Amino acid sequence: MEINNNQLLRFTTAGSVDDGKSTLIGRLLFDSKSIFEDQLESVSATSEKKGHDGVDLALFTDGLKDEREQGITIDVAYRYFTTPKRKFIIADTPGHIQYTRNMVTGASTANAAVILIDARHGVIEQTKRHSFIASLLNIPHLIVCVNKMDLVEYSEERFNEIIGQFEEFSSKLLVKDVRFIPISALLGDNVVNRSENTDWYQGGTLLNILETLHISSDINKIDARFPVQTVLRPQSDEHRDYRGYAGRVASGIYRVGDEVAVLPSGFTSRITSINSGEQQVEEAYAPMSIAITLEDDIDVSRGDMIVKKNNQPEGEQEFDVMLCWLHNEPARPRAKYTVMHTTNEQRAMIKEVVYKIDINSYMRNSEDKDLRMNDISRVKIRTTHRLMLDSYRDNRNTGSIILIDENTNETVAAGMIV
Repeated sequence: MEINNNQLLRFTTAGSVDDGKSTLIGRLLFDSKSIFEDQLESVSATSEKKGHDGVDLALFTDGLKDEREQGITIDVAYRYFTTPKRKFIIADTPGHIQYTRNMVTGASTANAAVILIDARHGVIEQTKRHSFIASLLNIPHLIVCVNKMDLVEYSEERFNEIIGQFEEFSSKLLVKDVRFIPISALLGDNVVNRSENTDWYQGGTLLNILETLHISSDINKIDARFPVQTVLRPQSDEHRDYRGYAGRVASGIYRVGDEVAVLPSGFTSRITSINSGEQQVEEAYAPMSIAITLEDDIDVSRGDMIVKKNNQPEGEQEFDVMLCWLHNEPARPRAKYTVMHTTNEQRAMIKEVVYKIDINSYMRNSEDKDLRMNDISRVKIRTTHRLMLDSYRDNRNTGSIILIDENTNETVAAGMIV
């Protein structure tokens, strides 16, 4: 059964500081006619003030004042645009090493990562770092844009050389689908419109690839996971005995009549109805928001998970996580944190730092145990009660956590369950 849930594609962009990410997104928005007239007027005025010939496309995305003044991207900028074939959310993430956490944040929900490489410089350290983070976050599709092809005279030989450089190190990464496109973001070659300058390239333009990328198979349809967000008890005359469990399907498919188990209690029952908004439906799948009713009157509350009886996640109190530290303050040894996993909140502590990863060389360092901002490390976490976990590789929704500082209520880390 084909599930039609691929109208929305989330993608992240990554590249070194001057690889032209902002220009590329500007070109994508400009050539696909996704820019409002007032934005165009504002950017045209700023371009003129700066003395540019024509419109500076990068200004469409560098929304923060500091970014415009310095000509760099600092924060994650989200942009939305639509074509007749698909809706898009772009997470434009900064390229600098000190913003690793921003890239992790922007890329965590992406279906695809667009990685820019300057055709003159080829694969550099930052290319490897961004590709490693994309692999770590289990982003299913990588689109490698070899930019500034106009500055290497649209050389097919140079393009193939860069493909070779990239494949040499990416063979060690767990990325299933990698595409390469020769482009010039500044001049528009192969971004939205095909380029006559690269008649040797037979593939699609960037927009064509984004519009046709098959993403419905990226969602885990096998492991049914439904974290309960809230219990619905309307108490109205019409629904006097109604007791529904509302939330968003994290993965898998639920049908009326399915035998299910409620975790952590383990009690079993059958689904008697599924509501999506005002409508009753026979089946529901990720990422639908629904309310489920059960045949038996079981004690179910927020943070519980409704799963198929014969396919259950592991209930763990101690588990390993690849953790990206997001906060200015370093981690405190054996400090208490709140861990948030789907709709479940538990108290937790970092029991042990197993190793840290040098994201430039992929080397593991088991000597340095301090977790500082932007560090990525493998840690052991212990919680007060069991969490219903899948590995992040199998299920991005039920395989991820965030840690919150109990004193300040600030998010300090994001993690992927190993």
